[in-house]
Amino acid sequence: MKTISSLQTVDSNLKPLVDAALEQSGGLLRLAPCWVPRSFLQPGRRLKLHPDDLYAYGLDRGGIDERWFGSTTPAMNENRTPDEGLSYCVFDGKRFTLADAVQECGAQIVGEQIWNKYRRWPVYSKFFDNMGPIPHHMHQSAEFARLVGQEGKPESYYFPPQHNQVGNNFPYTFMGLEPGTTKDQVKQCLENWNLGDNGILDLSKAYRLKPGTGWLIGPGLLHAPGSLVTYEPQWGSDVFSMFQSLVEGREIPRALLVKNIPPEKHFDLDFIVSELDWEANVDPNFKANHYLEPVPVAKTQKEGYIDRWIVYGDIGGEQLFSAKELTIEAGVKCTIRDNGAYGLTVVQGRGKMNNLVLDSPSMIRFVELTDDEVFCTEAAARAGVTFENTSQVENLVLLRYFGPAVNAEAPRLGA
Repeated sequence: MKTISSLQTVDSNLKPLVDAALEQSGGLLRLAPCWVPRSFLQPGRRLKLHPDDLYAYGLDRGGIDERWFGSTTPAMNENRTPDEGLSYCVFDGKRFTLADAVQECGAQIVGEQIWNKYRRWPVYSKFFDNMGPIPHHMHQSAEFARLVGQEGKPESYYFPPQHNQVGNNFPYTFMGLEPGTTKDQVKQCLENWNLGDNGILDLSKAYRLKPGTGWLIGPGLLHAPGSLVTYEPQWGSDVFSMFQSLVEGREIPRALLVKNIPPEKHFDLDFIVSELDWEANVDPNFKANHYLEPVPVAKTQKEGYIDRWIVYGDIGGEQLFSAKELTIEAGVKCTIRDNGAYGLTVVQGRGKMNNLVLDSPSMIRFVELTDDEVFCTEAAARAGVTFENTSQVENLVLLRYFGPAVNAEAPRLGA
């Protein structure tokens, strides 16, 4: 079996290798699975990772409950491996990180608009899979993340039906705070951290999660994700602050509240609460301003395929990322043109994407290579990518996410 660890690692003079890979594939880069553990969570076992490999990083590192897609963002875990969270491109018996490829080839991969502004691929997506709920937490805004040398983290959710045949223990997510909640009430919860359950969920509201729908979550917004597998296009950052001290009887260390807060502010509750986007948290129209239903891109069902917006809308007045779900019926071929580069993963079926094979595996070993993940360059996306469903009985279903400000035609929030 060919594995990611058996490939030769290349970290310099990448352009000839990238050029050859793009020429052979039709403007695409094959990516290997990127697995990320979390020490404080219990894996939901729906990412197709072999059960013997759930703790491949070691029990002390925690179970693997995330798979990252098209990532140039390191995972901010304690005791992490040097390349944890970074996606590898695979070509001709060699591997190189997507981050290194983008740094060397720039606009050739991500497009001039993104390269000129960000000098990197500034977003990524992940599958997030847990047996139960995770702590009520928030991700810092750019302003507050900058204080610890990081970037802010807005994110979004989509719950792919193909990975949610079962909802596991708690398919509900607490989001925001009840209208009328005061900052003093939140500070009291933080003061009560070591008394057991600090009661933060008493101030929030849970929403039932529905496969095939999603949510848009800005920075500074409290949320306690439930137990559906979640596809999460998001900004390229891994900052967070946990606001809940006890989850399903499991202690959450206070260190996870302040891990991305300046050391001199670790016990300044006014400062910690100031990192919340207060108006967004207590918004009486919270669902209307954050909930996403899929919206068809065009009426193409009669042609045997349908492309749908699954993530759309602005955060802070900007489109920071967006995503689509493409479903192609058995035996159908179609050409899809997009405005910018994207990361793609296959959630059902098999087929082709330009010159690359696509196949959604049923089981993946920790070091195994797959045919279910691709990064599409901007040039290929704009020229049009030809997809073909080579099955005669099953749909081919693909998720793809895009970088900032490339899909001006995307629906507005509430569509």
